[in-house]
Amino acid sequence: MEQFYQVLTWVGVFFYWLMIAAVTMRVVFKRRVVGVSLAWLMIIYIIPVGGVMAYLLFGELNLGKKRAERSKDMFQPFADWFQRLNDCSGHQPHLMSEHARPINDLCENRLGIPALSGNTLSLQDSPQKILRSFIDDINQAKSSIDMEFYIWHPGGLADEVATALVLAARRGVNVKILLDAAGSSRFFRSHWPKLMRHAGIDITAALAVSPLRMFFRRLDLRQHRKIVVIDSTIGYTGSMNLVDPAFFKTDAGVGQWVDVMVRVTGPTVSVMNCIQAWDWEVETGDRYLPSQPECTLPSTNENIDMIQVIPSGPGMPDEIIHQVLLLSIYQAKESVVITTPYFVPSENLLHALKGAAERGVIVDIIIPDKNDSIMVEWASRSFFTELLTAGVNIHRFHGGLLHTKSVVIDRNHCLIGTVNLDMRSLWLNFEVTLAVDNPEFTQQLNWLQQEYIKDSSLVNKDEWEKRHITNKLIEQFFYMFSPLL
Repeated sequence: MEQFYQVLTWVGVFFYWLMIAAVTMRVVFKRRVVGVSLAWLMIIYIIPVGGVMAYLLFGELNLGKKRAERSKDMFQPFADWFQRLNDCSGHQPHLMSEHARPINDLCENRLGIPALSGNTLSLQDSPQKILRSFIDDINQAKSSIDMEFYIWHPGGLADEVATALVLAARRGVNVKILLDAAGSSRFFRSHWPKLMRHAGIDITAALAVSPLRMFFRRLDLRQHRKIVVIDSTIGYTGSMNLVDPAFFKTDAGVGQWVDVMVRVTGPTVSVMNCIQAWDWEVETGDRYLPSQPECTLPSTNENIDMIQVIPSGPGMPDEIIHQVLLLSIYQAKESVVITTPYFVPSENLLHALKGAAERGVIVDIIIPDKNDSIMVEWASRSFFTELLTAGVNIHRFHGGLLHTKSVVIDRNHCLIGTVNLDMRSLWLNFEVTLAVDNPEFTQQLNWLQQEYIKDSSLVNKDEWEKRHITNKLIEQFFYMFSPLL
């Protein structure tokens, strides 16, 4: 009997070794970012069996068979829709600034989406202003309202938005709402979905989470876009979920969330609506391609705005937003100002920021002083010493959880949208960013960033070096896992 158990043990060891070897080969041959591969290998080797299971569940970009098949079938109709934008009179690439033209070329070649002029932009810089603007525009809606958010959290002004949507549906407006199943779980447990559906609103949970689904697709892929389109003429996007900060995560100890949204009118709204239609079809299988935008020829070369819509995530070209960020930073000649709640940069992004500072560009990074993610906060701190040594200014914001995601380059070109500077946003989630070539709007965003800086404390390099050795060890520990955060 003892000999039988010995044989059984050796057989178990052999099959365990075979499993480790097979998964290791799979990690190596995926040819992703080296840091990501090394982090996964460390987890696989340190955590017996559990590491292998974790990789099989979360290690690869698996959208699921049904969604993958839909995406494949959708590609050509949507590509044709985007191709027709080149015939729009608002497509004037020769009028772009020297900053915007390379980004447009990259996005046209990889995404097939051109930048368009003839838009108006309004920066809305407080949650109350944003939610009130939603309500006003919903109350004026005549034909359609399309919304998608990562989080919808009931309470306060968010309930007033929901009420306005119910009233709009009852007067005949076609309302469609796409919400991430995990991020909006509190909403789906509330009375609102039943009330909305009763009024005729079409609500869909994106990327539903359940134990059974973990064997068919990656569960931590999230629908992180925030887009609102009303009557195909008014669009919103930015960092804010559909929440009233006074009623959202009030016990997290980080203060109220601080966000911005951009209200857009003009041909870019149709592009945003098409991105939304893509997400809706991936989830439901129902197609509704919006009408092509009505474009007008710019009357003057002065104050020409160009907006490039940049969707990223599964189904979109790999690393597109990462490439745009790197391109923007490498083009900077005077200044780079970044706001992000979650700062865990890739190796290339870290080098770009350091390189900009070392060549004399003023680089300011504004992050929350307190974060709702402990792992991300410790991982963020692990990059401080390198950045401070290179001359990057790091500001820790004290006015709440700064959730605004923005990049301003040389005060005349900016990126604003839903993308955090972490690996999850750059490589995994469904995201959207606007690249705005409009000095007036960019200046408004820069003024807002400067207000954030006034409510922040500058990290002093000498003081930072004096932090306790325990903190350094914890930072280094989470640094090893930063490619996966």
